[in-house]
Amino acid sequence: MSEKSHRYCVIMCGGIGSRFWPYSRTDLPKQFIDFFGTGRTLLQMSYDRILSVVPKENILILTNSIYAPLVKEQLPDISDSQILLEPARRNTAPCIAWAAYHIAALDPEASMVVTPSDHLITNEKEFEKSITRGLEFVETRDALLTLGINPTRPETGYGYIQIGAECEPGILKVKTFTEKPNLELAKVFLDTGEFFWNSGIFLWKTSAIINAFHEYCPDVVTIFDAGLEIFGTQDEAAYIERNFPSCMNISIDFAVMEHASNVYVECVSFGWTDLGTWSALYDNSPKNKDANVTQNCNVLSYNSNGNIFAIRGEKLVVVSGLNDYIIADAGDVLLVCPKSEEQRIKQMVNDSKLNFGDKYL
Repeated sequence: MSEKSHRYCVIMCGGIGSRFWPYSRTDLPKQFIDFFGTGRTLLQMSYDRILSVVPKENILILTNSIYAPLVKEQLPDISDSQILLEPARRNTAPCIAWAAYHIAALDPEASMVVTPSDHLITNEKEFEKSITRGLEFVETRDALLTLGINPTRPETGYGYIQIGAECEPGILKVKTFTEKPNLELAKVFLDTGEFFWNSGIFLWKTSAIINAFHEYCPDVVTIFDAGLEIFGTQDEAAYIERNFPSCMNISIDFAVMEHASNVYVECVSFGWTDLGTWSALYDNSPKNKDANVTQNCNVLSYNSNGNIFAIRGEKLVVVSGLNDYIIADAGDVLLVCPKSEEQRIKQMVNDSKLNFGDKYL
């Protein structure tokens, strides 16, 4: 059995992407959308770029049960057994724990990559090199590895990793994690040169992450320990359906990464973007002579600059005198919002729910 056959990848695919509302909706979240008109959605692109590192049969999609049909439609090459369906949303720690127990039951020697399904990575060859190097690192030691991105601005929406001593070229000990600092602190982090953005891509042996859960957040894995003999059998899905909803709701960063002593960061450079906001999509999309971005739609603009237009269907959008706006039309919802105020979109989603129930979500 080759070394590569012990390598697995879990693509996390259960989020709603509410910051991209109304284009990203509960029934079609952003990971299932072809934002760039390439013919491949963000999920499909995430799947494509891991194929060179991990055998196709070792790629697992972890998603909410309501998205099973979408996953099967967009990734027809994978089998039903490669789709892990969470019956309730419980943040990243319970999902990752379940995936680790599932994989460990199939292969006790397994190492695993955990990656989001909705990030943009532009240099796929460099990504392949980074993931391969990271897997080689964790396969030879008891280590939890995250990929760190060199920050280019004082971003308040990302987690930050403070680096410590280098243990081998490009891989360093982690001193501290800081989740989403305020602007002043983010500026300090940027000035010191000691901090990297936390990409949310993790690598470890299944045994290492399961041990870390037991040490730092045992409440997360109590449910999985109770059904240990069920993992990898035909009864696993039913067990998860019954028990997963009672898992605590907590992220992997808060549950394990901020507490563990064996955390390392691999500093990488492969053109990474979280694609978490309309502004991030604008920054990473081709622009016309007026610096406008048109997402697969027809637009006539006059004296209008720096806008992003995302319109479903065949509607023609005509604007005049509009600068630095998001114009997103999903058919039954039209959003017109200054890019500078896009942090309010989550509140708009909440207000829509309060006033109209789930109709526009």
